[in-house]
Amino acid sequence: MKIAIIGYGSRIRSLVKEMINMYSSCKLTAIADIAVEETKKKLEEDGFDTAKVRIFKDADELLQNGDYDGVFIGTRCSLHTNMALKVLPLHVPLFLEKPVATNMEDLMKLRDAYKKYGGKVVVSFPLRVTLQAKLVKEIIDSGKIGTIEHVQAVNNVPYGRIYYHNWYRDENETQGLFLQKATHDFDYINYILGIKPVRVCAMKSKQIYKGKKPAGLMCKDCDEHETCPESPQNIIKYACDEPRGPFCCFAEDTGNEDSGSALIEYETGMHVSYSQNFFARKNAAARGARFLGYKGTVEFDWFKEEVKVFMHQTPRVETYTIDPVALSKGHSGGDSALLENFIDIVKGKDVKSVSPLDAGLLSILMCLKAKESAITKTFQDIKWPDEG
Repeated sequence: MKIAIIGYGSRIRSLVKEMINMYSSCKLTAIADIAVEETKKKLEEDGFDTAKVRIFKDADELLQNGDYDGVFIGTRCSLHTNMALKVLPLHVPLFLEKPVATNMEDLMKLRDAYKKYGGKVVVSFPLRVTLQAKLVKEIIDSGKIGTIEHVQAVNNVPYGRIYYHNWYRDENETQGLFLQKATHDFDYINYILGIKPVRVCAMKSKQIYKGKKPAGLMCKDCDEHETCPESPQNIIKYACDEPRGPFCCFAEDTGNEDSGSALIEYETGMHVSYSQNFFARKNAAARGARFLGYKGTVEFDWFKEEVKVFMHQTPRVETYTIDPVALSKGHSGGDSALLENFIDIVKGKDVKSVSPLDAGLLSILMCLKAKESAITKTFQDIKWPDEG
């Protein structure tokens, strides 16, 4: 199976290495990346024979000079849609990194292309197929706790520095952290609930990662690097963490909010509350949700090994413990589940995508509406601009 990659970023690098470990029949045959020499070095670091992998400077050249069984797109976020629009007409199985788009114009182009060409697409939404999410859905679908009438979801990101010290700080690239992080959370919530979101209101704030340091300032050039808690040496020394990038996070060009929240109404009338934070650290980390029905509540956290069910009408709490070895795999087994599904599609098996493009489109529509709500301080209907 001949695999091609457009954009040899860190996420795709890790996925392709895992895929080849899982399936020896998969061969990385071509990469399109503007950083040709850097890509060669990365390939060598990853254990590939560079003589057997063709490297092109752009996606068009790659697609015109090869017959591929599957394509991965792992460029920076703003290019995901443009690259997908090149692949969809070829009807080649596509693994598309999230976010599938970063603005409404691109999102509608991708929607229309998908309607026109179809195709087998797996969106990189590993959370929906993690061991925890699948167990929670199984419990809910069994009827044990009744119909879900409220959800409380949270994402306290312990590695949030990456969004202020690294290239992610460029909001022209990321378009904010609803697009970067909440796209995952909105998706797994939609997947577990199985009902349609109809309206959202949201709020975001930037309270920590802001300042008046010069644009483009690097930590190593700052006169406060010895005392600043965000300098590389102090992150290592006191926070026992690793630096996430070279730039000053208190500079005037540091983008991205550092917390955000959304209330999402669904077609049944129930609603979800979701909150994300990017300056929580260490044991304050949390990512998961409580799903509440009349009969009971189920809760989980991806930082823990347990899923708990609290029965409301009997004196019983059920605890499900997941094997920590299984959880140690990428995204609690979600990465391998996505790859297994993608390779089955590449092989021509009669299987559906476990993370279809429809889900990616809906999630980004929700994120864009949440962003618009936060900016305009209004409720936003979750519908396409060209809908009635």
